[in-house]
Parts: sequence; structure tokens; C-alpha cells
Amino acid sequence: MRKIAIYGKGGIGKSTTTANVAAAFARMGHRVMQIGCDPKADSTVTVSGGRPVPTVLDTLRRQVDDVSLGDIVVEGYGGILCVEAGGPTPGVGCAGRGIITAFEKLEELGAYERYRPDIVLYDVLGDVVCGGFAMPIRGGYAKEVFIVTSGEKMSLYAAANIVLAVDNFKNRGYARCAGLILNARDVENEAALVGELAREAKVPVIKIIPRDGDVQRAEALGKTVVEAFPDSRQAGEYQALAEKIWEVSAFAF
Repeated sequence: MRKIAIYGKGGIGKSTTTANVAAAFARMGHRVMQIGCDPKADSTVTVSGGRPVPTVLDTLRRQVDDVSLGDIVVEGYGGILCVEAGGPTPGVGCAGRGIITAFEKLEELGAYERYRPDIVLYDVLGDVVCGGFAMPIRGGYAKEVFIVTSGEKMSLYAAANIVLAVDNFKNRGYARCAGLILNARDVENEAALVGELAREAKVPVIKIIPRDGDVQRAEALGKTVVEAFPDSRQAGEYQALAEKIWEVSAFAF
């Protein structure tokens, strides 16, 4: 079972990227579990037919101890197993702590043993890499971290912080930073700016995803590009990214 975390600044397209990669893996015949680790709980919406998935935290608040895997795991496109950690009641509690609670509940219920996925994708907000948001890195859940970024200043800043966070745990046998994914925003000198970060961080840019209107058109249908427009150029870009992630992560498992 390959366990991979995809981090990135909020709004940079990490959930879009994660969902399309999950769909591409499913098309390759893999059993995929996608776990959204963002309080917005929208990571899996395009692989679950546009329907929001009940979050782990909301379910625990409603049902307390009477929670089963069927309550929090929803099967979506291509058999993708969709999970959303969710967030605390607005104004109360810690979103990071919510991720920890969700992970603990999945383990308690034996989710990985029951579903036996080939690959688990953790979609993680990377604006602040602390507490629960660092859980996939420091908790031993993910073995590889990929960072979605653009050439925008704040996106690069967040990506550099994520690299630093991963580096802080490297001597403990936790996850390694396996690559950057440039989700193009058509910023001036974008490839050069991200390339400079890659050189400084000693982390390769494994794929450039071009900007394409098919992404918005697919999301309007509640689908990934891979599902909605499987023969499009953009679907091919995500397929190539999935294949590259599979290749890069092979030796870690």
C-alpha cells in the first residue's frame, strides 16, 4: 500500500490535482482511497459525483460511539474510497486536532485492513504545517510528500515551509519530500521561479500542469477532468502526473 500526501497552499489547486490523480490511478486499475484533510471538506466532491461526503467529525458529533466505516467512507468514481476529515464547529476547537481525530477513528475501525487500497492519497492544507496538518508527515501515515505550487509569491512561500517541515522530520524515518508539482497560473517567469525553489530545496519539479478551461468545465459538472473529458489533453496531463508519482514513489514502499 502506497501512502502519499499532497500538500499545497489553500486555493492553489491541490484538491483538484489530488482528485484528478486519484481518478487517473483508478483508471489504471488501482484501488484508491482519498482522504481530505481540509476543514472545507471539499477534496473528494469531484470523485463522489458532486455530492459532499459526510465528514468524520460531523458523524462523530452526531453518532458519538455508534460509527461504522460505512458512515464515513463513500465509494465514488472508479471505486475511489472517499473520506473527509472535516473541521470543528466554527469558532470552537482546532482544525488540526480534527485531522488527528479522523485518522485515529479510521485506524480504530480498521479502514486500511478492510478496504486494502493500493494507494492512499492524503490531501492536506499546507498554509500552516503544524499540529494535525503535519500528521501525515510526522505520524508515519504518508511515506512520500508531493507539493502543489505555482509561481505566485505566497504559494512559493507555503511550499518552502512544507519542504522545511518535511526536512525537520527526515531523521526520524518519516515521509520524504519527493517532488514539486507546478500547477500553472500563467505567472510571469513561473517555471523559472518554481525551478529556483526546486534547486534551493533540492527537490525536483516532477510535472507542470498547464492551465486549462476543461478543469472548470469538469468541476461545474461535479466531476474530475479525467472522468468528464477522458480523451482531452488535460486528462492526459493528469494521467502522466499519476504515472510519474507512481514511478517516483516506487522505491519507498
